[in-house]
Amino acid sequence: MDKLRSMEIFVTVVECGSFTDAAARLEISAVMVGKYISQLEAGLGARLLDRTTRRQSLTDAGRVYANECRRVLEQVAVADASVERLRATPSGMLRISAPSSLGACIVAPAVATFLQQFPQVRAELDLSNRMVNLVEEGFDLAVRIGDLRDGDLVAKPLCLYRMVICASPAYLARYGTPQSPQDLTAHRCLSHMVWNARNEWRLPGSEAESPWRRDPVLACNDGLGLKMAALAGAGLLLQPEILLRDELKRGELVRVLDAWLPTPRPVHMVYRHDLRRLPKLSGFIEHLQHAVTTLGYLH
Repeated sequence: MDKLRSMEIFVTVVECGSFTDAAARLEISAVMVGKYISQLEAGLGARLLDRTTRRQSLTDAGRVYANECRRVLEQVAVADASVERLRATPSGMLRISAPSSLGACIVAPAVATFLQQFPQVRAELDLSNRMVNLVEEGFDLAVRIGDLRDGDLVAKPLCLYRMVICASPAYLARYGTPQSPQDLTAHRCLSHMVWNARNEWRLPGSEAESPWRRDPVLACNDGLGLKMAALAGAGLLLQPEILLRDELKRGELVRVLDAWLPTPRPVHMVYRHDLRRLPKLSGFIEHLQHAVTTLGYLH
């Protein structure tokens, strides 16, 4: 079996934690993953993984070999990239990570138009709120909301992430319109399940910053679900403006408490310092910036 392919599969197993998950990422069978690992161990004359029916862990030899494999695969990627950079047209696989709501509304349409413009590019777009590791997971670019904590990445400002507080006309007719954050105690509020004391949105402008209510009448892990509940009159909604643009324009949702909206958070595109920017990455960065600028309402 091909040695580089075996190394790639071994590193994927280490990153995924199991043969099954690695097989799903690589789009091969778990049996084939096992064959590659077994042949790799046979050629090295050393066990790389301790495997039981419930778990697997790296041996000391496996830990050292995994680190060296990553270096080798990175050098191979650099060598491939040196040829790819000679091409004037973006091509190859572009892997992007973005937060769920922002990614679905802004990044996904931008990826679609970029692929139409450059048909030799393929893309994988991972929409989730987890903080991916660009190096270990092989992403070219990530879009992140809020203050950045990883100084090892290049960061380019993209836009501001603005929130809006709103409710359906029927809800406001029944419960009244809040005039200050203190009025929220008398209202039925909706909230996202990922918000907690660490990442909650706070409403400035009053005597002391007030957090969005931590005892919502409805908590949901999906932004679309919360929007549909608000449209049905379930309560006051605090949500990114990008998710509500059309409903606000049509009057299906009505803005309230505009003087106490949470401070907008910065949005950045981040990528690795050591990654030589290929045409596909440089081109998409420019394309996404243009797409956001054209929309305008995010600034």
